[in-house]
Amino acid sequence: MPEAASAPAVPATVGDSEFDRDMHVTRRAPGVYDIDLSAGWTIINAVNGGYLLAVLGRALGDALPHPDPFTVSAHYLTASHPGPAVVRTETVRAGRGLSTGQASLFQYDDEGNEVERIRVLASYGDLDALPDDVRTSAKPPAIPPAEHCFGPEDGPAPVDGSSAIADRLRLKLDPATLGWALGQPSGRGEMRAWFGLADGRDADPLSLLLAVDALPPTAFEMGLKGWVPTVELTVHVRCRPAPGPLRVSITTRNLAGGFLEEDAEVWDSADRLVAQSRQLARVRLA
Repeated sequence: MPEAASAPAVPATVGDSEFDRDMHVTRRAPGVYDIDLSAGWTIINAVNGGYLLAVLGRALGDALPHPDPFTVSAHYLTASHPGPAVVRTETVRAGRGLSTGQASLFQYDDEGNEVERIRVLASYGDLDALPDDVRTSAKPPAIPPAEHCFGPEDGPAPVDGSSAIADRLRLKLDPATLGWALGQPSGRGEMRAWFGLADGRDADPLSLLLAVDALPPTAFEMGLKGWVPTVELTVHVRCRPAPGPLRVSITTRNLAGGFLEEDAEVWDSADRLVAQSRQLARVRLA
């Protein structure tokens, strides 16, 4: 399997990488966690929604009796910004095979008022305890080898403003979904890429929460520009990913009333479908 991009000489490991450090939450009290949201995961000065989901996923993994996210549904209420934040979690139910919890992330506005940024409801279990039985009609996306794909370093930034997150990823986009970068969008709501973290850290369930929201929006290939803020995002983690680069495929079938959906699939180096998601996002039509 080809690499998504040049790997660092000494790859970072799960638990000891920039991604892990920037997700680190400090338990202040039972169910209450402090974090300093890193500016390294921003785009247009707002914190990326996938990174935020991983932060909340980390807090829930500490608060709940089961280790791994199975399904995470998030509503993005207001834009998050780099800096201090508080995560509050609550255990809704703790069963033998699954536990369910909710979490919210808060920041303070200029007047010192607490503002809720994102609210999550999630079910956790143990991915290593799942049976190996797989019956699927899904097929991995057809993406050219990474050396025939293109990353942010090969062209202009995908959006105006800050795109610090691009420096922390190893993205190689399928040329068939790059017409927007050349001023010739295809009109098809598709985006496909090889995905990895820039420091070589292998994927785990929390990084899958990032992967589904890390590609340029499908709206670009539909001829639209500008920020595409997430309204709601649900992720299903299906199994623990094998080491190596991931392939991410995102499709939009319907843009109506200023909103579109993005359906994402994430495949690992063993050709397994390791995560799926659906996102509702707002687009600027003018």
